[in-house]
Amino acid sequence: MNTTTIDEDSLRSPSGPFPASLAQLHRARETDAFPLSWTRTDEDHYSVTARWPAAHPYFAPVHGHRHDPLLVTETMRQATLLVLHAGYDVPVGHHFLLSELHFTCRMDRLGIDEGPAEVEVQLVCRDVKRIRGLVSHLRVDAVVRRAGTVVSLGSLLGRIVGPEAYRRIRGERAVPGFEVPRTPPVTAALVGRSRAEDVLLSPTPQDRTWRLRVDTRHPILFQGEKDHVPGMLLLEAARQAAALERPSEPFVPSSGRISFQRYAEFGTPCWIRTHAQPAPGAPGAGTTGITITGSQDDGAVFHAELSSALPPC
Repeated sequence: MNTTTIDEDSLRSPSGPFPASLAQLHRARETDAFPLSWTRTDEDHYSVTARWPAAHPYFAPVHGHRHDPLLVTETMRQATLLVLHAGYDVPVGHHFLLSELHFTCRMDRLGIDEGPAEVEVQLVCRDVKRIRGLVSHLRVDAVVRRAGTVVSLGSLLGRIVGPEAYRRIRGERAVPGFEVPRTPPVTAALVGRSRAEDVLLSPTPQDRTWRLRVDTRHPILFQGEKDHVPGMLLLEAARQAAALERPSEPFVPSSGRISFQRYAEFGTPCWIRTHAQPAPGAPGAGTTGITITGSQDDGAVFHAELSSALPPC
């Protein structure tokens, strides 16, 4: 399906709904594409209808019967890509470089009912900057509603670059990598996983330090050719490290923030570390806050603060 555009009349009035395409979501498989359609409700305001599966091979249920909060963040990310391509005419093939992601989920409102759950993602695009008519920077504030009730809040900050600019940024690294992991995984159950292939950490002799495992053959984490480790993979690695920091209780990131300082490259070790102090701003009783960092070649890759709050029974 071709990218949907908006004419001048639609800029002055609400438009849609229009269907989402896999290309607009940067997905190769329908089972991993969550937004279904989009509507423009006002200038820089959009509504995206999305559907969460009752069961997914990667975004598996948490706490026994609740949707994974990282399914929520992935839906926000895909909805942002959809709005960029469909609402702002950013050509498919341009790159969205995520700088920051914040999210807060109401775990008591993420219960899994029978069958898929339809949700509405309301997006407000702020601080929109353009270069030669195309969006180059923006912040997106997101509200996720289910049956009219807010289940999550979030925001994304990033910039958009075309293929030529991206090749200049990446230089000789702008070539897809196909490194196969040669390091063993930590025990899957310790990081909330049931399959070894979904484990993103390998043990090291150092306390609170793990080596990132990257397998570009993973059908969900790698869809399309990549020349660096995706940011959402790093967020999951941070979640798994947080689980290892608190092995006595399940760690499900009900809220968090992650910022990216540089690309994580293929072919050289990336170290994931947890830190003894709690994540700044973590709530009090019943909540666990953990700070996680990633580094590579003596440089910072990301900084994450994740908090886990057990929902009421």
